[in-house]
Amino acid sequence: MTVAPIDVALDANIEGHLIGSPVSIIREFTSAVGSGPRLHRHPYVETFVIHRGRALFTVGDQQVVGAGGQVLVVPALVDHRFEVLDGGTYEATHIHASDRFITEWLE
Repeated sequence: MTVAPIDVALDANIEGHLIGSPVSIIREFTSAVGSGPRLHRHPYVETFVIHRGRALFTVGDQQVVGAGGQVLVVPALVDHRFEVLDGGTYEATHIHASDRFITEWLE
């Protein structure tokens, strides 16, 4: 078996089935205040590993500020969204517990 690293851009999407992985990944890298996805949900868990910056997450009926060095886990089928806050570049890795992105957009 040969294992080789895969180069990933700072702002990229990778579906796991394309690389033999059971998870899919979104790399976020932006300093645009207010940017982020509209309300949606997935039939699987999504884990946000926040490397730097801050974002306001709406998860179900809760709101929480996620900041660099924190991890936020959104359970399957829970509505969620986030928007980047001021104070620097938001950089994070979003891990989808599926080898394909499956998203139900709610707005």
